Amino acid sequence: MLTVIGLFMLKISLDILAPRQWALQQALSDAHMTYERAYAERLPFDSLLANDSPWPAFPNTASSAVEIGRLPGGTPVTGTIHRTRLPDAENHPVDGGNGDETNNPAAMKVWKVQSVLTYQIGGRSYAKSRTVIRSQ
Repeated sequence: MLTVIGLFMLKISLDILAPRQWALQQALSDAHMTYERAYAERLPFDSLLANDSPWPAFPNTASSAVEIGRLPGGTPVTGTIHRTRLPDAENHPVDGGNGDETNNPAAMKVWKVQSVLTYQIGGRSYAKSRTVIRSQ
């Protein structure tokens, strides 16, 4: 009788831990996307537009495997980050847009910098994205 009660209590405790594990992994992925946003905002504009930029011009993308964090016990949570940047339609043609002196008299350069994180939890795939608008 004590064995049955012990197994029942073990099963209940494991059922309670599963949602916490999922919530912890969600918190890790949110934290990583906060880093991506901060990185996109602090990168100098010249580095953002350079040929070796971490965010290549669309349709090109840069993908790399990342460790989002570690779960209790040291289990790593990994994913893949995909980065790209898109010019605003009002940019001048030299800056990737279709604008001219009429609709962009200050020759503003505006770029949409996008990061997408893909990862798996329990056999299901998830994606999170962050977009930052940069202008000069």
